[in-house]
Amino acid sequence: MTVTSTPRRIVLAAAFAAAVGPAAAVSAGTGSAAAAPRRAGRTTATASTIGYRSWVSAADWRSGTAGGTAVRSGQRPGVTLSSPLGTVEYADPHTGTTGSWEYATWLSPEHRAATPASELIASWNADTPAGTWLRVEVLGTYTDGTGTPWYTLGVWAAGDEDVRRASVDGQTDGKSTVWTDTLAIDDTAAGPRLASYRLRLTLYRAPGSGAAPTVWRLGAMTSDVPDRFEVPATEPGLGAAVEIDVPRYSQNIHIGQYPEYDNGGEAWCSPTSSQMIIESWGRRPTPEQLAWVNPEFADPQVCHAARYTFDHEYQGCGNWPFNAAYAATYPDLQGVVTRLASLTEAERLVAAGIPLITSQSFTEGELDGAGYGTAGHLMTVIGFTAEGDVIANDPAADDNDAVRRVYPRRQFENVWLRTKRYDAKGDVRSGTGGVCYLYFPTGLTSDQRHALACAGIR
Repeated sequence: MTVTSTPRRIVLAAAFAAAVGPAAAVSAGTGSAAAAPRRAGRTTATASTIGYRSWVSAADWRSGTAGGTAVRSGQRPGVTLSSPLGTVEYADPHTGTTGSWEYATWLSPEHRAATPASELIASWNADTPAGTWLRVEVLGTYTDGTGTPWYTLGVWAAGDEDVRRASVDGQTDGKSTVWTDTLAIDDTAAGPRLASYRLRLTLYRAPGSGAAPTVWRLGAMTSDVPDRFEVPATEPGLGAAVEIDVPRYSQNIHIGQYPEYDNGGEAWCSPTSSQMIIESWGRRPTPEQLAWVNPEFADPQVCHAARYTFDHEYQGCGNWPFNAAYAATYPDLQGVVTRLASLTEAERLVAAGIPLITSQSFTEGELDGAGYGTAGHLMTVIGFTAEGDVIANDPAADDNDAVRRVYPRRQFENVWLRTKRYDAKGDVRSGTGGVCYLYFPTGLTSDQRHALACAGIR
């Protein structure tokens, strides 16, 4: 089996590939054997450039600038639409309809990135009752003192009856570009980086309705992960000989199902992974929520996850923040998109009982036991063996029983954490640099809070 889907994030590698040219590919060799990480020796560790900032407490929400929004207190503080600023028209490009909506805004304080950043990925957790939706935007300041335009990072609703959940293509200012869910500096060799940013929420509701969207968590991860084909190796740590009980779901048993949500199979790795982790926390869709699914289909909850993570602009289910937002539609569950700097951080989370979803790409020979190559794939990390190898629920399996895999530690950490790689033809492609989803409940143990804090999450 070969997973061949090509995420839009591969575009980020195009300029680099053109810059290094064929000579670099020749010097490094071609094909899976040349691309496989070296097992001997250790590369030099570098300080992490990853920073995640969230607005999640009542004090956080009060620190922002409200325009018709109010802070909702309680066990799960949030910001909600209170007194609309007015009414606007929204022409939904994916339904062809135009509607009037009352709106209100919330603007975060300016946040300075931990390190001048080459990328920013936002994520949010919200409740959008019927007749409501939201937009998330970012305004950045570059290290040369100039600013970005307001970039839209997502038009989102938990449902799809009022507006279609979507990213926005074609956003660039010549210095940076939004690639679906990632704001990226165009030229990291010569261009300025992102020094600081502000996030803006616009909350919408049908005029005259009493419904109001509420946002419980808003955050962004910034990073300047170095270009590297090989990452520092780590030794087994706290997560050794630990395995979390997580349901096993195959994406491949859904091949051909629901073409309107990208046809199942290889395109559903992200929602399938999301559903496994959501259910590991004891949450799942109700029978009423699953009533729309063809009763002949196995694991209808995976079909449900695909529908409600689907990005109608990208035309796929792999939008990272949309998956985290979907997870947070379940009671008292939170979802964050971030990067981790090492496999040690993943071990600490797993040891505390928090599984994670990782994004990686590799050729077939680079990850023993996978049996496929991929330009972009999501899987879950649920444990570590006594030797430190990675136990994964990998949805790229022919059936549910074959989902659990054990992957060699060194190979896994390299294909996940690197930012550059060679494909089977020897061409330079991109890697995610350690992107992952973290889903966790509002009620945490002290060990879980500590593990999340070590990853920059509160």
